[in-house]
Amino acid sequence: MPTVNMLSSANKIKGQGVSSAYIEQVNLVKNGLKNNYEIKINKIEFCDIMHYHTIDLKFFLSVKFSKLSGTSVAYVHFVPETIEDSLKLPKIVKKIFYKYIIRFYKSVDHLVVVNPYFVEILKTYGLDENKITYIPNFVSEENFYRISKIEINKLKQRYNISPEKFVVLGVGQVQSRKGVIDFIEVAKKLPHIQFLWAGGFSFGCITEGYSELKKIMEDPPINVKFLGIINREEMNEIYNLADLMFLPSFSELFPMSVLEAMSLKLPILLRELEIYHSILFEFYLKGKGIEEFVSIINSIKSNKEDYKVWSENSWRCHQYYSRESVLEMWKVFYDEIYEQKNKLNLRSPLNEK
Repeated sequence: MPTVNMLSSANKIKGQGVSSAYIEQVNLVKNGLKNNYEIKINKIEFCDIMHYHTIDLKFFLSVKFSKLSGTSVAYVHFVPETIEDSLKLPKIVKKIFYKYIIRFYKSVDHLVVVNPYFVEILKTYGLDENKITYIPNFVSEENFYRISKIEINKLKQRYNISPEKFVVLGVGQVQSRKGVIDFIEVAKKLPHIQFLWAGGFSFGCITEGYSELKKIMEDPPINVKFLGIINREEMNEIYNLADLMFLPSFSELFPMSVLEAMSLKLPILLRELEIYHSILFEFYLKGKGIEEFVSIINSIKSNKEDYKVWSENSWRCHQYYSRESVLEMWKVFYDEIYEQKNKLNLRSPLNEK
């Protein structure tokens, strides 16, 4: 049976989407393709498919050797543009790191992007489009689901939230790129609504906007609660507290938090970004700035029919990224690259002698 070695250090840093995406993808193929592939996790051995989920230096150094017996794949969770808006790094460090990211991507045989939008961006760095495959993120309904109204009210009591309050939830690292300041400004204009933000400074003081955001977190408006970094196992409870998910990010790839919220039929409000068009279609609410966000939140809170429509839209988008659909994409992808490598091996001079 062919082997796949999943290599990642994403779990070392809490509260980031890369870790969530890694966990979901590994569980998906480990359970769904167990009759087709033997899945190994962070094993110090070369397998038929070496699947790199993070760009650690030790992984980069192993890529050349992994190609001797198998094929290599890297998951593209970020590009230099997304790092630029996330972390505050010295110019020389930034320049070296960005070059390293692209060099890592160029070193492997295949790349998987979670958003088709990034195919064009990778091409601008000289990467061959033929080595790039789009496979979307996936979220399991076993981990993210709606609980009973009684349980939700108990949760609200625990978090000191009135049962009657309409709750707006933001999820992600606290950084400028995520639009946290706009989130706060919207909350100030809607004092009758409870706002929650789940996430913190996963990368500490090198986070872009750290000083300003830290002050806000220490003294937020009365209707805003910063919950800090929440363990993934507890995030389903947090989503169940909410009536609406609001993520005013300025740049994204494919937020795992959006997929997680959609599993609970939460209406989704996002900033109008081109990157969402090809992955979320018309299944989400969109605004261009603070005033539009305020208007949309007020409208969906007061109109039950509209609320129901956007809840159903979230569910329809969730179903589009069903377990069966995404699993089949991974099977087709692994089968193709495994067979492709085998054909190359059969043609090699060693096998012709």
